[in-house]
Amino acid sequence: MRIIYCDNVLDTQVIESDYEEEKKSAIKAGFDVSLISFKELTAGNIGKATRFVREPKTMELGIYRGWMLTFKQYQGFFAELLKKNIKLINAPIQYAHCHYLPDSYDKIKSKTPKSNWTAIIDPTIISLLAAEFGTNPIIVKDFVKSEKHHWEEACFIPNASDQKQIKSVVNRFLELRGESLNKGIVFRQFEELEFLTKHSKSGIPLTMEFRLFFANKKLIEVYNYWDEGEYGDTKPELEEFLQIAQEIESTFFTMDIAQKQSGEWIIMELGDAQVAGLPANADKDEFYKKLKENAHSKACKSDQTNQFSKSY
Repeated sequence: MRIIYCDNVLDTQVIESDYEEEKKSAIKAGFDVSLISFKELTAGNIGKATRFVREPKTMELGIYRGWMLTFKQYQGFFAELLKKNIKLINAPIQYAHCHYLPDSYDKIKSKTPKSNWTAIIDPTIISLLAAEFGTNPIIVKDFVKSEKHHWEEACFIPNASDQKQIKSVVNRFLELRGESLNKGIVFRQFEELEFLTKHSKSGIPLTMEFRLFFANKKLIEVYNYWDEGEYGDTKPELEEFLQIAQEIESTFFTMDIAQKQSGEWIIMELGDAQVAGLPANADKDEFYKKLKENAHSKACKSDQTNQFSKSY
């Protein structure tokens, strides 16, 4: 099995520094490692991006650990690695399933805040979507990310019926996201979560959240989501989330969960685990040991004919 990391933009032979410790743990766990150029990959030069990836003699399972990619970028990356006898653990359609909230919403809607969305940036459509929440507070994000560190100006809307504020917050959000906007606008009902602390830099409220990693439907690790604040003895109730995980159309994914002030646990979002960060509190040796045990090669044996059927 192979872990594929991003290189350092200043030296193609050196790993991106944020993943240096992970690389050491991966090698210790028995993984082979390769580097790709994220800069070349996102520029569309896929062959050049993967030129230093060694080709095995037989099909090998690959796991990407790097920065987020769009669906089309991931699709091209997946196809190029297949030519090199390496099959990424998640097919493109699986990557999209957890990367874009609308793709997996039906799987998690019973345990996640009410959400709606549009890929058409039109003031009338945006107003109608916001109106579906009545006077409840909402947040705005795109299909992948929010601007939560600009909480009041570009994320949080206290009253969904306040059209003036809807326009102001959405416009500021779009301005901040710019060309990085992922596909469209998503509104989500705001939930009062159990307070943890305030972020030391931005001052935004941090809440009681955990990140769960799954491989082949098996829970491999649970981490405190934030590296700040005292979690104490709080542990999430996992039974319902383990059941939902069986329905998620991905081989390697994350599930971020949080505790409401009422005590109820909910799903905040899913993510493709290849582009999900490990918190600083994570034991990286243990993570890669469990990943090696659970991310076995059955992913390389599945049918490849439907891997490119979704378009964005």
